[in-house]
Amino acid sequence: MADFLDNPASLWPTAPPPPAEDPPPRRWVWSAMPPSERQDRLRELRTWVHWLIHTAELHNDIPPCWYRHRWTREMLTALYLGWLRTYEGEKTPGRELAEAEWINTLLALRPHMKLPACVGGHQEPPLAPPPDPRADEEWEQYLATSADTTAPATHPAEAEVARMTALLDPPL
Repeated sequence: MADFLDNPASLWPTAPPPPAEDPPPRRWVWSAMPPSERQDRLRELRTWVHWLIHTAELHNDIPPCWYRHRWTREMLTALYLGWLRTYEGEKTPGRELAEAEWINTLLALRPHMKLPACVGGHQEPPLAPPPDPRADEEWEQYLATSADTTAPATHPAEAEVARMTALLDPPL
């Protein structure tokens, strides 16, 4: 048996291992997810959307086919992730009205989730027009010739910016 004189460090308790850090939360970018993750997260979102429809009485606003409409799915994803951060996350100083802000966001998005074409059942959105083969050429021409992209840089409040800079960096 080793004596503590041989190993004085044995007198001190061993330090517990540092807590394993949770990986930072990933953003939900549907197209960047592998199919299995996309399906799992869509199931998770569906559970929450059902809760939201029932709780906020949104059955006339969110159609049953919401998941087939990419933009509606994006809005509901944003609401869900915001809801998680607001109701389940750490309270952030200065965000005392976070819950009310989340509700205001829901109310602001509510009219955009209605899909009148799907009232009687799901309707596929119209197909996007085919790409114009001249579009890239027109785009490059615009970049090269438009005043929006070629005019010299100016600031709309240049005089005020100069005054503020002078106050921060007075001459010696």
